[in-house]
Amino acid sequence: MTLRPRSEGKILKQLRGFTLIELLIVIVIVAVLAAIALPGYQDHVRKTRRTQAKADMLEITQMLEREFTLNRSYEGFDTSGFDQSPRSGKAYYAITYAPDPMINSYTITATPVDSQLNDTKCGVLTLDNLGAKTADGTLGAAGCW
Repeated sequence: MTLRPRSEGKILKQLRGFTLIELLIVIVIVAVLAAIALPGYQDHVRKTRRTQAKADMLEITQMLEREFTLNRSYEGFDTSGFDQSPRSGKAYYAITYAPDPMINSYTITATPVDSQLNDTKCGVLTLDNLGAKTADGTLGAAGCW
């Protein structure tokens, strides 16, 4: 006759898995956390892309002012390579440059494209040679620039 240790039954009871209720509670908690965190993350990503577009616009402005210093005109500026933001990779803003040779001025416009179209806070950003900044979104120029 073989004797079995008394603790064998206790070990089997301790090796149980999770119940369905416990798993459902964890799934609900994860879903609630995701529902709270995802919109905040998406807003942060849109804001970061907007900041990159503004930096690109200001860089173009600096180059235009150098062009004006050398040639007394904004008209001859070569805008190749400055038609999107960011300059390499997937574009989130289309950047256009419109010189006005009659009054020696220009306007730079950054128009959201693709997923950045969901950025209703700032929308289309503009910057001119006098430094005037506009935004057609809900925050306006003061909140976006």
